[in-house]
Amino acid sequence: MRADIVAGALQPGTRITEAALAERYGVSRVPVREALRGLEAEGFVESRPNVGSRVAEIPVDEADDLFAVREALEISTARRAAARARQLFTRDEPADDWQRVRRGLEQLLDDGDAAIEVGDLDRLVELNERFHIGVAELSGSMTLATLLRQLSRKIEWLYALDTFSRGKRLWPDHRVILSAIDAGDADRAAELMGWHVRESRIGYLSRTAPAEVVDELRATPPVVVPARATAVGGATAVAASARATPTPAPALAPVPGEGAA
Repeated sequence: MRADIVAGALQPGTRITEAALAERYGVSRVPVREALRGLEAEGFVESRPNVGSRVAEIPVDEADDLFAVREALEISTARRAAARARQLFTRDEPADDWQRVRRGLEQLLDDGDAAIEVGDLDRLVELNERFHIGVAELSGSMTLATLLRQLSRKIEWLYALDTFSRGKRLWPDHRVILSAIDAGDADRAAELMGWHVRESRIGYLSRTAPAEVVDELRATPPVVVPARATAVGGATAVAASARATPTPAPALAPVPGEGAA
């Protein structure tokens, strides 16, 4: 049921009943009732006395909050992944786990290219989430990876409501980000990841929020913690303030014939 909600088979606002769901999934009403309770606790379903249940609609403010949290986490994971790459390979430390995850990401990017060729948005959404969690694993921070997994269900839902053309346009960014990580360029990796997630945030809000909210996001760079303030594997990072003068998004990888990300 959750998968159908995330994939858009059950659209936000759709009224749902235990009887209809039991018939849909070929089960009794008891497991359906338990599933609805769980989905309500996770925010996917809303229930009201004497009214019934329906698929939840994500308020604009909540969606923006989810993207803002994701943006901060993703910037940190990209920076740590690049810094860890530099640390592993300059000190000639064992990097078997890093290489395993890195090879998996390369295959994942190829799979995403294939999904784009056949127009499979559901597959692209799934691979997108796996890529970002993979970067968190490259960072060596299981805390960040766990937090991203916890966010992924709701975020995946937002991506599933987006258009295939936007997913197609942003997908090549992943290779550029991964190249910065491979090079051990923590500042570049963090900046690229920040703008990549910001573009997804802007894309969603451009359909749901007032124009001035979107314009402000475009004009305000993501907050990127400078490399000197972050200790790889350490417990602290110095908070950085946004730059006073907005800077343009870095050049990511546009799809031929479409606008830049």
